[in-house]
Amino acid sequence: MRYLVGLIGIPLGVVIVVYRERLKRFTGDFSFAEKWFGTGGTYTFLMIFGIAVSIGCLMYMLGTLQSMVTTVFGPFFGG
Repeated sequence: MRYLVGLIGIPLGVVIVVYRERLKRFTGDFSFAEKWFGTGGTYTFLMIFGIAVSIGCLMYMLGTLQSMVTTVFGPFFGG
């Protein structure tokens, strides 16, 4: 299952980055992104989001996301 998520998620993140112009025209401006990043913030948000999706899916596929979450949040939950 992890490999399926990686095989779907990594290309999805790349598609978000490559087609951010079309996504922006389809969805319109994101007011929170324009507020945080300034003018053109929607494009910046879509770029960061697409890269985060690709890296997150790669980490999940390889198992590093689970070990990182366990290391960071384990002490708070007795793990």
